[in-house]
Amino acid sequence: MNGRLVERTTLTTADEHDMYRLLTSHFDGVTRDQFRRDLANKNWVVLLEDDAGVLRGFSTLDFYHVRNGLDPVSVVYSGDTIVERSAWSSPAFLQCWMAAVMQMGRETPGNSLYWLLITSGYRTYRLLPVFWREFYPRYDRVPSPKIERLACELASRRFGPLYDPDAGIVRFTRPQILRADLRGIPPRKRKDPHVQFFAARNPGYARGDQLTCLAEISRRNLTRAGRRLLAASRGRGAGS
Repeated sequence: MNGRLVERTTLTTADEHDMYRLLTSHFDGVTRDQFRRDLANKNWVVLLEDDAGVLRGFSTLDFYHVRNGLDPVSVVYSGDTIVERSAWSSPAFLQCWMAAVMQMGRETPGNSLYWLLITSGYRTYRLLPVFWREFYPRYDRVPSPKIERLACELASRRFGPLYDPDAGIVRFTRPQILRADLRGIPPRKRKDPHVQFFAARNPGYARGDQLTCLAEISRRNLTRAGRRLLAASRGRGAGS
């Protein structure tokens, strides 16, 4: 498997077709117009391809800048994201993603950089404790008021009335819902306290409700596993 970061404007019609095909094979409720609108609001895409060049996964990213009070803040927002089951065992996608976001951070050295994530899947949420020391929300510690306020502010700006600040949930009018074989949480996974927290904090995940999450993207915030991923990502790079 090979991961590469490309500018959204360089995607070909064939690339977009393959992305839409992959997304609809894993999610219900996705229309082509909806997919195109979402893609148009992003500026980068991570593509995961096998050695034959067949698309096996992707993530759309919006890299932008805001002010948090008087402080400049940079944000990486993850949009449509899917990795085919056959590629779950490959680290290439995560390595490319990590290289990409760290590269974005180097472009604005004076800004704090945050990963804004909304997710209806426990697998994606479970990446947070694996790679980040501090993130919001989590079961095992009270979040700092700063990161909680920032998560609420960023989600409110991006999603407006679709965001419920009390619950920390984004509810789309026409949500994308994981297909039945990917939607549930297996009994063995329910023993994981992070997964238990996700299911309790986002009880509507099965109908497409999205839990708002935030983590600072910085070397000091990486776990040991995150540092290993970053080291491995240097060999792959993030360029196209």
